[in-house]
Amino acid sequence: MRSDHDAALRSSPTAEEIEAIARLALEGLAEPFASHLRDVVLLIEEEADADLLADLLIDHPLELTGVYEGIPIGDKSVTSSGTLPDRIRLFRAAILDEWVSEGESLEHLVRHILIHEAGHHFGFSDEEMHALEADA
Repeated sequence: MRSDHDAALRSSPTAEEIEAIARLALEGLAEPFASHLRDVVLLIEEEADADLLADLLIDHPLELTGVYEGIPIGDKSVTSSGTLPDRIRLFRAAILDEWVSEGESLEHLVRHILIHEAGHHFGFSDEEMHALEADA
């Protein structure tokens, strides 16, 4: 079963293609959001590493499609200087797994995940973002 999954991933959209979709989504964001995200590093990785999964109490790498790592805008101060840049990491294998199982367009899914992770940059919790999505 795992070999079928691995074969499907190899023939699916590449990390570069997912990155291009994500960058287009970032470029399409309205101000002031877009300007606040210009310095956030965007990374596309195959899957989350074991340390990150353990930190987030997630059992399987296909359960994590993306993560925001950094200091939310509202928590930044002059004492934050010298820290690593904020970043959004998207995980290709988990995104493709969700894409196949949910049947929505890859562009919509990547945009949704990216905006969700960008929401953390602005200080929104998962619960707040789910409430905003439900109201939209």
